[in-house]
Amino acid sequence: MACTATWAQEGLPRVYDETIDPMTQIEEAVGRAARSERFVVCQVGGNWCPWCLRFAYFVRNDSAISRVIDDNFVYIHVNYNPRKSAGHEAEQQAKQLMERLDQPARFGFPVFVVLNTEGAVVHIQDSSFLEEGQGYNKEKVLRFFQNWTPKAVNE
Repeated sequence: MACTATWAQEGLPRVYDETIDPMTQIEEAVGRAARSERFVVCQVGGNWCPWCLRFAYFVRNDSAISRVIDDNFVYIHVNYNPRKSAGHEAEQQAKQLMERLDQPARFGFPVFVVLNTEGAVVHIQDSSFLEEGQGYNKEKVLRFFQNWTPKAVNE
């Protein structure tokens, strides 16, 4: 489902740090993942996206999902700001980010990009397949994470 500004006032906490360079954030996460033999999950979106904030809240408050994430992934919220009003530098940064992650914006937001321990994209997940009503389906979300663990991918 597309993010709409009218839903932005749901009272959910902001999870995207808009002050950090997303490319640096990704490379640091890949380094941590390689040292711990986990993959990286980039939840790409922004604080402007209510579906992004809903997903962050959903996974943080479900112990089974949180456990799978903590055991298998370095999970990061990668801020994406495609708005031209942010300026030329921000526009170029957004373009480079999409190139680095194999153009995941085509699926809408949030979008999940799984990176292996070398930083290569191994999967891009369209979040609409995980939705249910105005939220997310626990079984579908668990299945997504379980199917893209390092063990599942490398077997």
